[in-house]
Amino acid sequence: MLKPGLRYSHIGIPTKDRKDEDLPIYLDACKVRINDFNTEPYAVEWLKFEEGSPFPEILQKQAHVAYECDNLEEAMKGCKVLVEPFEAGPNLMCAFVEVDGLGIELMQFTK
Repeated sequence: MLKPGLRYSHIGIPTKDRKDEDLPIYLDACKVRINDFNTEPYAVEWLKFEEGSPFPEILQKQAHVAYECDNLEEAMKGCKVLVEPFEAGPNLMCAFVEVDGLGIELMQFTK
C-alpha cells in the first residue's frame, strides 16, 4: 500500500550516453543535466551527472522512483535521508531518501 499523500511522478535513470542537447535542463547546484520527464510518454527522467556532483553515489548509479507529496517533511519521516530538501525549480521542493536500498525522490509543489 502506498504511503498516504504520495502520488507517482516519474522514474529517474542515470545515463552517460545521452547528448547534452537532449538534456536541456541544467541544475547547477546538483551538477546534473536532465530532460523534462513531463514531455516523455513514459515519464522517464534521464540524469547525466557531471564530475564532482554532490549527489550520493546511489543516485548517480541506479534508478530512482519519484513521488509528488502533499507534505515533504511528513513523507520523509522514518526514511534515511540522502539529500535534504532543496529548491529544484520555481515552486518545487525536492528531497531524496533511501528505502530498502532504493533511492526515492519526494517532490512538493509549494504554490
